[in-house]
Amino acid sequence: MSFSKWIGGALGWSFGGPIGAIIGLAIGSMIDAMSDGNPLLGQGQSQQRGQRTTYRNRSRQRPQTQSGDFEVSLLVLASIVIKADGKQDQSELDFVRQQFLNMYGKERANHAFKLFKNISKQHVAVRPVCLQIRQMMDHPSRLQLMHFLFGIAKADGTVTEDEVKQIYTIAGYLGISSRDYESIKAMFYNSSDNAYKVLEITKSAPVDDIKKAYRNMAKKYHPDKVIHLGKEHQEGAEEKFRQVQAAYEQIQKERGF
Repeated sequence: MSFSKWIGGALGWSFGGPIGAIIGLAIGSMIDAMSDGNPLLGQGQSQQRGQRTTYRNRSRQRPQTQSGDFEVSLLVLASIVIKADGKQDQSELDFVRQQFLNMYGKERANHAFKLFKNISKQHVAVRPVCLQIRQMMDHPSRLQLMHFLFGIAKADGTVTEDEVKQIYTIAGYLGISSRDYESIKAMFYNSSDNAYKVLEITKSAPVDDIKKAYRNMAKKYHPDKVIHLGKEHQEGAEEKFRQVQAAYEQIQKERGF
């Protein structure tokens, strides 16, 4: 699959708005000569003009996020987090590349990583990008974005304070509640109360509340919530689901019920 066919066929709403502008600059640096004979140029420009109008006017009806929309949103946000501590750590870059390989296979992953490297060269304004994602992407998909971002930050073994602050800022702009943010964050730390944070409860919660919290979180993080993103992203969501189960089992063992 050529790059132009991959990018042209994969994107919906992300061809417009601030994300569309970022993609356009990244593509421009990847392709030396854009001519009338290049199908990507005409397709991208015309579709982006139409999508900009859609982005401005579609405040009440959220379109379904396509796999490519999620993918590009992920690339843009990952480029922000990976520079949060003022450097691009090779282990973080390797993590991003490996995740792409796991999700998309070699060919699509190569396209995605090339685009990612060119996006990373840009200064990305966090707020407008996040507000576009918030407006156009459903809540379960945004939670999946957060999980991936913490994975990037933890790739070098430590989540720095700068990375935590950046992800927290992104979470706020994406409309992620503090409880959901702390739940996902806890999946990447080791402490005595992390299992309770994953389930969004306190250590003093009674057993009935623990069981109820587990049911609620299992429903919230169920992989079927992102089935519309395709199998590649559904598999990623399964990791969150497993961590909810592990947290519940840990509490069961500690509390003896």
